Amino acid sequence: MNDTSATPAPRLLDTISGPADVKALAPAQLPQLAQEIRDTLIAVTAKNGGHVGPNLGVVELTIALHRTFTTPTDQFVFDVAHQGYVHKLLTGRGGNFFAKLRQTDGASGFLYRAESAHDAFGAGHAGTALSAALGMATARDLRGTDEHVVAVCGDAAFTCGVTLEALNNVVSSTKRLIVILNDNEWSIAKNVGAISNYLNRISTSQTYNKLHHDVEAFFKSFPAGVEMNRAYTKWKRETKDFFVESSLFEKFGLRYLGPVDGHDFNALQKNLEFAKHCDVPVLIHVLTKKGKGLEAAVNSPEKFHGASPYDPETGLSKKPAPGTPPNYQDVFGQALTRFAKADRNVLGITGAMPSGTGLSHLAAEVPGQFFDVGIAEEHAVLFAAGLATKGFRPVCAIYSTFLQRAYDQVIHDVALQNLPVTFCMDRAGLSPNDGPTHHGLFDISYLRCVPNVTIMQPANEDELVDMLHTSLNLGGPAFIRYPRGAGMGVKIKAEPAKLPIGQAEVLRQGSNIMLWALGAMVPEALKLAERLETEENLSVGVVNARFVKPLDRTLLLSHAACIPLIVTLEDHTVTGGFGSAVLEVLQEASCTTAVERIGWPDKFVEHGSSVEILRAAHGLSPDHIYRRIVDRWHNLHSEHIAADV
Repeated sequence: MNDTSATPAPRLLDTISGPADVKALAPAQLPQLAQEIRDTLIAVTAKNGGHVGPNLGVVELTIALHRTFTTPTDQFVFDVAHQGYVHKLLTGRGGNFFAKLRQTDGASGFLYRAESAHDAFGAGHAGTALSAALGMATARDLRGTDEHVVAVCGDAAFTCGVTLEALNNVVSSTKRLIVILNDNEWSIAKNVGAISNYLNRISTSQTYNKLHHDVEAFFKSFPAGVEMNRAYTKWKRETKDFFVESSLFEKFGLRYLGPVDGHDFNALQKNLEFAKHCDVPVLIHVLTKKGKGLEAAVNSPEKFHGASPYDPETGLSKKPAPGTPPNYQDVFGQALTRFAKADRNVLGITGAMPSGTGLSHLAAEVPGQFFDVGIAEEHAVLFAAGLATKGFRPVCAIYSTFLQRAYDQVIHDVALQNLPVTFCMDRAGLSPNDGPTHHGLFDISYLRCVPNVTIMQPANEDELVDMLHTSLNLGGPAFIRYPRGAGMGVKIKAEPAKLPIGQAEVLRQGSNIMLWALGAMVPEALKLAERLETEENLSVGVVNARFVKPLDRTLLLSHAACIPLIVTLEDHTVTGGFGSAVLEVLQEASCTTAVERIGWPDKFVEHGSSVEILRAAHGLSPDHIYRRIVDRWHNLHSEHIAADV
């Protein structure tokens, strides 16, 4: 009788504790490992959400990299680093740690130097890999060591200005650098622009690839063929492509290899081994299929670039609970579409994030007033500035953390010229699963010091629409910050209101304490006021600040004249934020009223399972805030008694 209860053989992936185990596998085992990795990626991201498509597309490439090179001695720099899940699984971060991907105490959704010695460089924004890798390769040359440095760049990274700046400096900085161009034709949305079109031509041109291959094979058939081919390459570059047109990358001095099938282990390892022994910088053009292994991800690459939890069988996202309000991004996108239909001068601009920002609504209904400039935030802001000089009212929809990349353009090109550009900054506050590269905790600090700007934050979705309407009629630079996720469920008026600039809204009067709250903290302030009145018998008022700049000085000073304690509440770092603005107003008026500032600490906040968990970890849970206010009130009361004595 056959024993049907035998323990199944362990998965190959479960035997991988580091790169040495990957190297030890036989070539015939690699397809099985690739399938097991894809199964794991799908299972974990279906539960936790995450960057599904990018990682499914680089499974074979990442395995081949680890079979060819030896980390952490050799160093991989992944652009954006959201395609690093496979790398994590092959470098000892599988099991339960990976199962809690993007959750509290689990693996980060990006590469993170503090997480592993195998993560040579952290990232979370696009376009950084080539510059960083070039710096590391140059440092290696200066130190006289011989490790390899490999930059793994998506094709969309080459729409970033910083990548082209790095490309211009490669040959003047080092003779040994390997660049992998992972070409899947997508960033988050479909790639746009001339670079994308060029890569498509070069990857599909049979004449280009055959001629290059044939000429190279001809020279290499001679005893001194390698030197002859090197001389031919140099001559061809210097004589402006007399026989065969060079690739763009060869014009920058890099040896071009490819295109290579990014799912063919033999082709990958052959080209990687060749690049490993080159004495010139090399770029390997690898063609991959974004989402390979999950049909839903292949068919919907934009949705599965960064997906919320989903059903792996159907690909359908898990539905929010009944009655969940619409997301702020969709409220914004629908409102902008309505305003654009009414006024042809209203335009929407995104940097490769039409769905993430809500501008997909505008793209679908008023495509002539929608612009996707690719991952090029600096250009997006300058482009908007140019449009504004001609009477248009451009709206740049850019995540708070990504707007940091265009800070000079915000100051020099928009604010200095006082141009009417509106910036709608989604993800202001926490993006909990994504971690420190994506939290929008610094925008008030970096914008508040800029002249001419107006900074607003709505307490609910109806107020968001009012602020967008207000900004479009302002005549100068305006910034509206709002959080990720669902709104408060407040009904949106049929006609938006134009808000008085710099005027706060008193929601509740009080005589002991006034809570000046901003945006997402307004509902929390109302709950705190009720609790403080019930449990501490305190009279607590609440102000919806609405404007960070200009601040409502008149109302603030009137409160400071008669209220013993003012508490500021913000979903932003406390350093230089809204509370700091309140302190500055009081100091300028020589007012000594006590102020308790409540916001995020002066540190980079880690990733976590939810906003609530991270707030609790940093002393910002409702109970923590309540206790801080009570303690401050009691301390003030004790000080007054002591002063009277």
